[in-house]
Amino acid sequence: MAELANCARCGEIFVKKLHDICQSCQRELEQAYQVVYQFLNNREHREATITEIAEATGIKEEMIIAFIREGRLRPSQYPKLAYPCDRCGADITKGRLCADCAEELKIDLERYEKWKQQRQPQIKEHDRTYYAVNKHKK
Repeated sequence: MAELANCARCGEIFVKKLHDICQSCQRELEQAYQVVYQFLNNREHREATITEIAEATGIKEEMIIAFIREGRLRPSQYPKLAYPCDRCGADITKGRLCADCAEELKIDLERYEKWKQQRQPQIKEHDRTYYAVNKHKK
């Protein structure tokens, strides 16, 4: 059975199939992608940055970043196609975090796991204590 949903971009109600956006928004995105792709296919523009592409095409930087994250534009083909790390803003070409932020996050998680293991005996001891409530007390 078809599922009705609100478009994530424009809010219109549509019959949801594969995407979270309506067909008109999907067409708009595809047209924007084609504009960016045609711009980058020009030999002179292969080394353009996201900012330069946005200025030349009129397509928002966020949309260009989304094309990269979806794998539609590949930084391996366009050397200066980089977007900011979600945490520190450093330029990256894949994922959401730069190598430094990913390493820092990994260290923090290891530190948390070690802290959790040290605290585990205290938690187990506390879990063995039971409390009873007498509801029939007058």
